[in-house]
Amino acid sequence: MTYAIQAQGLVKHFGEVKALNGVDLEVEQGTVVGLLGPNGSGKTTTVRILSTLLQADSGSGTIGGFDVATQPDQVREVIGLTGQYSAVDQYLTGRENLELFGRLFHLSKKDAVSRADELLARFDLTDAADRGIKGYSGGMRRRLDLAASLIGRPSVLFLDEPTTGLDPRSRQGMWEVIQGLVAEGTTVLLTTQYLEEADQLASRIVVLDHGSVIAQGTSDQLKSQVGGDRIELVVNASSDFDRAVAAVTPIASGAVTSTQVERRIVVPVSTGSTALVQAVRAMDESGIGIEDIALRRPTLDDVFLSLTGHAAEEETATSTKSRRSRAGRK
Repeated sequence: MTYAIQAQGLVKHFGEVKALNGVDLEVEQGTVVGLLGPNGSGKTTTVRILSTLLQADSGSGTIGGFDVATQPDQVREVIGLTGQYSAVDQYLTGRENLELFGRLFHLSKKDAVSRADELLARFDLTDAADRGIKGYSGGMRRRLDLAASLIGRPSVLFLDEPTTGLDPRSRQGMWEVIQGLVAEGTTVLLTTQYLEEADQLASRIVVLDHGSVIAQGTSDQLKSQVGGDRIELVVNASSDFDRAVAAVTPIASGAVTSTQVERRIVVPVSTGSTALVQAVRAMDESGIGIEDIALRRPTLDDVFLSLTGHAAEEETATSTKSRRSRAGRK
């Protein structure tokens, strides 16, 4: 098995704060691995060390077989990086930005122009190529950021929260671009605060908390850790609530939970859609009206809550509030 990215025992301190506490990581060539975790869990620190922007206090890392500590120049030749914040120059046009990056990668002027044109077309930015970046939307800037990271045709790409702040349509567009890159053989290490994004893109997911890896595996493997399917139903009348709980208890594979105020009942099941049919039949035979019923499978949000103690929505809100606070202090 060929690993494009490997890390063993990465440790990093910032003063008295231990940002990383022995992180191990392996990313197979031509795949996407998603790094998930609460704010401050060590995701960005891991990316910065592996992309040679920061040195670890101890541990080791290799990219494409090159050591990030002792062979940083060789590592930089094979990687691309898109960070959380825009790296393009807002006073230049889109074309000028890409040509500048090309020259920084030691391309000839002719090759820099050719590569810029190629990437502008690929990211659907040709019509805006000669406009100043100040007039770009957030989605256009992020596409230009990603295009800039691809100037040197990297085999390994680090994406640190690449779709933060984008609207759903722009986010979907970025996902399609990333999937296209992976289909061509690019290896991607992705940090994200959107669990749907990790579910959509990553073949494996690594969950960090307090600088340590606390879980890893495929999306399905992680979901299996928080239990199986569950039926969620809402009865029409509060007067039927107790009878409804009694009716569905025989099909449950675990403890039934309920909220009488909301008339909601949650039934863990092991037989999926078969249990859903049984639940509907049980309600019908008991003469109980149903306002809503659905079979719900575990999500990465459930995994996140189980492993870190809070929902991802809380983390996203906290992260956004923190960014706004920092922006206000600048």
